[in-house]
Amino acid sequence: MFLTITTTGTAERPATDLGYLLHKHPDKAQAFSTSYGTAHVLYPEAQPERCTAALLLEVDAVALVRRGKGRGGAPDAALAQYVNDRPYAASSLLAVALSSVFSSAMRGVCHARPELPEQPRPLRIEVPALPARGGAELVRRLFEPLGWAVTAEPIALDSEFPEWGDSRYVRLTLEADTLTLAEALRHLYVLLPVLDDAKHYWVAPDEVDKLLRVGEGWLPGHPEQKLITSRYLSRRWSLTRQALERLELVRLAEADDSEVEDIDNAVEAETEDEEKPTPLAVQRREAILTALRASGAARVLDLGCGQGQLVQALLKDVRFTEIVGLDVSVRALTIAARRLKLDRMGERQASRVRLLQGSLAYTDSRLKGYDAAVLSEVIEHLDLPRLPALEYAVFGAARPRTVLVTTPNVEYNVRWESLPAGHVRHGDHRFEWTREEFRTWADAVAGRHGYGVEFVPVGPDDPEVGPPTQMAVFTMTDKTEKTEKEAKAA
Repeated sequence: MFLTITTTGTAERPATDLGYLLHKHPDKAQAFSTSYGTAHVLYPEAQPERCTAALLLEVDAVALVRRGKGRGGAPDAALAQYVNDRPYAASSLLAVALSSVFSSAMRGVCHARPELPEQPRPLRIEVPALPARGGAELVRRLFEPLGWAVTAEPIALDSEFPEWGDSRYVRLTLEADTLTLAEALRHLYVLLPVLDDAKHYWVAPDEVDKLLRVGEGWLPGHPEQKLITSRYLSRRWSLTRQALERLELVRLAEADDSEVEDIDNAVEAETEDEEKPTPLAVQRREAILTALRASGAARVLDLGCGQGQLVQALLKDVRFTEIVGLDVSVRALTIAARRLKLDRMGERQASRVRLLQGSLAYTDSRLKGYDAAVLSEVIEHLDLPRLPALEYAVFGAARPRTVLVTTPNVEYNVRWESLPAGHVRHGDHRFEWTREEFRTWADAVAGRHGYGVEFVPVGPDDPEVGPPTQMAVFTMTDKTEKTEKEAKAA
């Protein structure tokens, strides 16, 4: 079975960066042992303008039979373990090979060039023979919502006898220019076996965690979520139900990235006459706007702006003369641009707003000189070892006069009736802090960079567990501001 990944580039951003992303040198042909054969990685072409990496999986048919998985563990005929498409058509065998051979690329890790994994690039993926139970139409329904342009050509049963009709196989081509390589690999890892609908290994309970991990960011909102989940888990209903319940929790908890209400408002009021509570996401934005107005800021950064809800709110207040939204996700910025109607915005209004792609793990000269910066529900999405890099990028390099940081208060989680004990509010949260932990971190950051800090509750302030959201308002001390002005003047 065979798969190719092609990208194009320029002299400044060569296509051969694909070698860094895949951790496979374009000048070498490499072979890797897998449980069912040998995976070969080679580059048919490698030029700055165009680079193609190929994965060829040479299946050991004898090993496949000995393991009793010639037909996904459920042979439907006596000869099925000997006569089947496993060595030739893309399936869960190829998906596992992708995960094994390109594991770092799938995780978005590149130590040699750490900025590359976060950059979307033109991608073209070709699979010559893909089993598709559901046909070309299902292939499009699975890949198009993820941003792919899909070409799925049915393969005839026999080209010499067209009257026999088409086989269940398609020749697949996927093209996109708004996705990262890691996103592309994760899509393939899940959807190749979903289309084949016959896994070659036993589906254990840990497959639920694997699915949610690899499907993070795209599966919770996919219109074919139920079909994908059921097929990926080999229609084991108990596992499918568990996965769907956890995906629904993720969807309800994603208040920062959509207009849905927060998890605390997911249950409707008991009576129609009861006043509907204000969603926490709205309360959070109002608290941020109040703090920004009190600071006197005119030029504001929304760092980790997501789909642009806060940017939209800032634009409605004329006192904010320049608003910059920055996010690592190009897809989120595209949605933000649509939300703001940038293409139809008047010239004067458009001059007030910019959307930038960038990572808070690195310093960025574009972020210097602003009055205020907002990190709303951002820090908890970073691994703890990466927080010092964000701290320096914002407080050490950009150095706005005011910085607002909001984050969940984990103590309040016991008040969410629909949140299971021990779970964080969002599947992507790397941590959630207590009030004391957040204060300790914020006090240390303020001390290191010459800021004072105050703490503001957001949402109902429970006397026992505090508010659902905690906000730190960092303000550069007069002494620090004076010293910096003198240094600039000198």
